[in-house]
Amino acid sequence: MHIGLIGGIGPAATLVYYQRLTARMRALDRRLDLTIVQADVGDLIRNNNADNRAAQARIYAGLLSRLHAAGADCAAITSLGGHFCYAETETISPLPLVSAITPLDSAFAAEGLATVGLLGTEVVMRTGLYGQMRRTRPVAPAGDLREIGLLYQDIALSGTCSAAQRRRLFDEGRRMVETGGAEAIVMAGTDLGLAFDGHDPGYRVIDAVDIHVDLLTRLATDQIALDRIA
Repeated sequence: MHIGLIGGIGPAATLVYYQRLTARMRALDRRLDLTIVQADVGDLIRNNNADNRAAQARIYAGLLSRLHAAGADCAAITSLGGHFCYAETETISPLPLVSAITPLDSAFAAEGLATVGLLGTEVVMRTGLYGQMRRTRPVAPAGDLREIGLLYQDIALSGTCSAAQRRRLFDEGRRMVETGGAEAIVMAGTDLGLAFDGHDPGYRVIDAVDIHVDLLTRLATDQIALDRIA
C-alpha cells in the first residue's frame, strides 16, 4: 500500500516518521511506497492557537489532493497537535486518513494502563487528546498549560531542545507520575523526541509515534486493511 504523509509540522517529527518507517520496512525486507508533502508549521501553530479548524483543514485538503494525485492509498498527519482539526479534514479529504490518536487508547488498554500523563501542545494536554481517549484516563500537567505548550512549540519550531527545556519537561512528567497517578508519560507531541530520546527521566515514557508507525507499517505491508482500522 502506498502511504502518504503530511510532513513539515515540524521537520524533526517528519524525519522521525521517515526514519522509523524505513527501518521497520527494511527489517521486514519489504519495499516502502511513500510520498511526503510539506505543510507549514507556522500555519499550523497559528490555526491551532486560534482554534481555526476550517482554515487548517483546507490547507490539509490541498496537500491531500497532491498525495492522491501521487498515487497514495491513504494518508497520515505527522503531528498529534495537527490532529486538532481531524474531523473537519476527514470530511473533505480525497484519501482515507490514518489517525495517530485512535490507536493509542487501544494500545494503552491492551497493556493494562489505566492512567497516562500527556506532554504536547496546550490543546492536546487541555483536551486529553481531543477527548478521544475512551479506555484510558489522560492527565495533564498541573502547571500553566499555555506556558508548557509554548515551550513545546519553541522546540518544534527550532528543531532543538535546550537542557533547561528538557529539565522542565522531565519535571512536569515526574509530577504527573508522583501526584497525578500517571503510570506512564506519553510523548503526545511528535517533536518531543528532541527532549526525551537518549535520556532517562526516571519514569516510563511512551512515544506515540511508535504506535502510529506500527500501524502505518502494517498498512504498508498489507497486514491490515484500511477498513479494519478505527
